[in-house]
Amino acid sequence: MQRNVLEYLEQSALNYPEKTAFADTEESVTYRELWTRAKRIAAGLQKAIGAQVRKPVVVLVDKDIQSIISFFGVAYTGNFYVPIDKDLPRERIESMVSLLEPAGIIYHDATGACAKEIETDVLKFDYKELLSAQEDEAYLSRVRGQALDTDPLYAIFTSGSTGVPKGVLVAHRSVIDLVDNFKEEFGFDESCIFGNQAPFDFDVSVKDIYSTIKNGATMYIVPKKLFVTPAKLIDFLNEKKINTVIWATSALVIVANFKSFKNSVPQYLKRVMFSGEVMPNKVLNYWRQYLPDIMYVNLYGPTEITCNCTFYKVDREFDDNEVLPIGKKFLNTGILLLDSERKGLAEEGGIGEICVSGSSLALGYYNNEEKTREAFIQNPLNSSYPERIYCTGDLARYDENDDLIFLSRRDFQIKHMGHRIELGEIEVAVNALPFIEAAVCLYDDKNKKIVLFYQAGEDCKKEIVAGLGRVLPKYMWPNVFRHYEKLPMNKNAKIDRVKLKEEL
Repeated sequence: MQRNVLEYLEQSALNYPEKTAFADTEESVTYRELWTRAKRIAAGLQKAIGAQVRKPVVVLVDKDIQSIISFFGVAYTGNFYVPIDKDLPRERIESMVSLLEPAGIIYHDATGACAKEIETDVLKFDYKELLSAQEDEAYLSRVRGQALDTDPLYAIFTSGSTGVPKGVLVAHRSVIDLVDNFKEEFGFDESCIFGNQAPFDFDVSVKDIYSTIKNGATMYIVPKKLFVTPAKLIDFLNEKKINTVIWATSALVIVANFKSFKNSVPQYLKRVMFSGEVMPNKVLNYWRQYLPDIMYVNLYGPTEITCNCTFYKVDREFDDNEVLPIGKKFLNTGILLLDSERKGLAEEGGIGEICVSGSSLALGYYNNEEKTREAFIQNPLNSSYPERIYCTGDLARYDENDDLIFLSRRDFQIKHMGHRIELGEIEVAVNALPFIEAAVCLYDDKNKKIVLFYQAGEDCKKEIVAGLGRVLPKYMWPNVFRHYEKLPMNKNAKIDRVKLKEEL
């Protein structure tokens, strides 16, 4: 029984030492090289920060294998890594670093400029300098000897409704459960060649990275620019003989919108798996028209339950206007549909909030006890002993085949462009601008757009965009701006969201 994901790396390094583990457009690394470099990074970190364990270490990331090697290096020290995208606004990065108070920040070739811009007293470490250290097997043995499967492996930030991002802290055991389930359910093995689409600060990438090392497989990092030139994307998939993709739904939508398969199709794909938001069946049907004989899997789950808790293997035809199920739970995962007060089960056949139990649950939000208590609660059906469940805020019901059907969000949290976003965080950022009197964000489900309603002396869309550019990533910017001299109010003297919703 594994208790640390590094055991997967070590076993694959012994079984497939000269096989390519990860590759980007600039370089590749074999399992033997990955193992060696990760241990050297660990030795360099240990010299710099001492024998600390279970502390956060920030890794400024780009889409490259130096980022991945840094992750494993941090894990070898007994600490946990926190991937932060180098292209985020500097103020947002600094707020994350402030919340974490990390033991250090690792940067490399592509992220060095970002590291220099961050104003912090936290120590910053050059990847290449860390890599120059000599392996210290005695140190690594001591660290592993005190390791637990409940130790944190990583923290990934999600949007926070108060304007402060939340760091979801995930343990080794949870990732082990995830990749073991994927191997069992989807037939992953050493023949898998993964095409990674997801950024490394997005939890979809966890499935790529750890399924690769679990199975002694190979992962190619697909360049971001190829998703705006799908013909070249298909060429890349064919050149690398990629047979398995675990992508955000939005990536599959891009391919379909460009009608990319008219001239050529991926020749080696065996599995297409997607998650992050609702898959439009017209998009799925486009893929199935050209690639009818491969496995399609709809994956569901938030970051707080380690990527996915349910899956649906597409096993029949679907009309464009049908709803695609999110399916059945993975092994060692519990699913409850709770009523609106979270005090009991929803009525049989009725709608309830998806709540999850089991070892897939995150440890909580790092350094945020209040938000952790709100989302991770005692199972209301169990008063005999402590049993945590995570309340997703997603509403669902079971169909006639006992498959879960996702219906909507319980609150104002949305899925947009593959990212989970708190509309409240956008509101906080807009309302902080000096020329804004009041603002509300709503989501137009039909057109998949974030709509900002704002009250100001004059139309100031350009100024709002400039202000948001300093604090929010671009995927959180509103798509539609509606200016009001006076926003409508309800009887409680609050902005009338119901009335505004009618105007979408």
